[in-house]
Amino acid sequence: MKISARNQIKGKVVAVEHGPISGQVTIDIGGGNVLVSHITEDAVKSLSLAVGDEVVAIIKASSILVGK
Repeated sequence: MKISARNQIKGKVVAVEHGPISGQVTIDIGGGNVLVSHITEDAVKSLSLAVGDEVVAIIKASSILVGK
C-alpha cells in the first residue's frame, strides 16, 4: 500500500481497549516510547487489532502545536 503521509512509525500493539463507539490502541514504537490512538470501534474490529500485532501508525496532521 502506498500513501502520501510521510510520518509512518512502525510498532507493536501492546494494548487494545474496546468501547461502544471508539477504541484505544497503544503502540510500542521502541526506546520506551508509546503512541496512543483513538479510532472507531468499527476500525478496531475490521483491522482485527490484537496485542502483539505489528502495525504502522500513520500520522497526518495539518498542524503541530508545541508548548514549553
